[in-house]
Order: sequence, then C-alpha cells, then structure tokens
Amino acid sequence: MRTLYSYFRSSAAYRVRIALGLKGLDYRIAPVHLLKDGGEQHGTVYRQINPEGLVPTLDDDGTLLTQSLAIIEYLDEVYDGPRLLPSDPMARARVRALAQLVACDIHPLNNLRVLRWLAHDMGLEKPVRDDWYRHWVTTGFKALEARLLASNTGLFCEGDAPGLADCCLVPQVYNARRYDIDVQAYPTIARIAAHCNTLPAFQAAHPEVQPDAA
Repeated sequence: MRTLYSYFRSSAAYRVRIALGLKGLDYRIAPVHLLKDGGEQHGTVYRQINPEGLVPTLDDDGTLLTQSLAIIEYLDEVYDGPRLLPSDPMARARVRALAQLVACDIHPLNNLRVLRWLAHDMGLEKPVRDDWYRHWVTTGFKALEARLLASNTGLFCEGDAPGLADCCLVPQVYNARRYDIDVQAYPTIARIAAHCNTLPAFQAAHPEVQPDAA
C-alpha cells in the first residue's frame, strides 16, 4: 500500500499529490497536522518515520522517501505513465531549474516553520511577516515569469504536457493568492496555473479537497 504523509496546505506535499495523480498512482493520505498540539511532525512517532520532521514522506510499499523533488523524480523513474521530466537533457535541465526556482529559492524563505520562527522567536507582527512573504514570492515570481517567457513554454511550463515544474508552480501560486499577491501581474504564471487547475490530477490534489482540510 502506498501512503503519503501529508498536510493539506503543505506546498511540498501538494507537489507530490499532483505528481501521484499525473502518474495515475493510487495512494492513501496519512495526515500530519503541522499546527495541532504544537505540530504533529515533532512527535516521536512521526520523527521515527522522517527524522527531519517535515512533510511529505512517501511510504512506497515499505520504502520511505522524503523531499518532494526527490520523490517526484523517483515516481517518474520507477513507474509507467506520463513522463514528468523530458527525455532531452537540455529540456530536462530547464524543467529542473524551473522546479528548483520555486522549491529551493522561493518556498524555503516563506514556509510554515520560517513564518512561525519569525513570529515566535523574532517577535515580528503579522503585517511584517506578510511583507516578508510577499517580498520573496514576488522576487521569485519576477524571475520565474522571465524564465518562462525565454524558452519552450507552451500550455505548461515545458511544452504542452504537465510535468515536474508544474507540480511546483501550482502550489506556490495557491499560497501566493492566500497572501493576497496579485498573480495576474505575472501573466504566464497565471495562465499556466489556470490551465493546470482544469486537469483532474491537479483538482484532486488541491488543499481544500484533502481529507485533513480544516
């Protein structure tokens, strides 16, 4: 049985849910609430599954996998179905660069544990934390929009089939909208995200339809 340890609003878990859907793979959700009781990810039980105390973790028939991009590439290499990374080395490098722009440059500066540290350890008020969030997302989106305009962008980030970069883009757009960022200021990003969200794999992965959605 394939199990995904997930939190409904986790961008990283959202990426993997999309990828599982695009690959047509069945799985069950094991919710890990990142806020309840100080965060279930910090508990002894989950730390035995993932010592980092982060989501997602994928249990693929007894094999535990962590880090969303590594999980998605594993799924693409091991299982049949639509490819999430192109076969051409140059195109594959471009897709990885787009995915990492989101997953490595934007997201780590504004994920939940960073925002909570800014609040609890640094004592920053919510308006200041929101400004922090918007600054780093808009900085990243400006670069991402330029990158998308510069090369083989089609209906999706790379050509006319969804892949790894789209798995990263859509959750970041969802979170940006939660913080009142005008995504329409980045028309290519907005267009791709809107098209992705017409597909069943993206719809089924959406935070608000997850079993642990609050």
